[in-house]
Amino acid sequence: MPDPHAQVETPEARNHRRLRVAKSQADMAYFQARLSLLGEPKTLNQVAQQRTFKLLLKAIGERMVNVEPGS
Repeated sequence: MPDPHAQVETPEARNHRRLRVAKSQADMAYFQARLSLLGEPKTLNQVAQQRTFKLLLKAIGERMVNVEPGS
């Protein structure tokens, strides 16, 4: 049964949401590529980069899971 309180998404809002999703997917691909190129860190800087990329990848992944059609 449809929710009577649900708002209808406009085409502009839908396009904006789809663009945000595509940008987030591109960000995730970038961070995954950086992590794979980094390999096993040999310096403290590389360890910091690895930690940062993993945190960013997790944060973007969580945002992707929480994306709702109406948001």
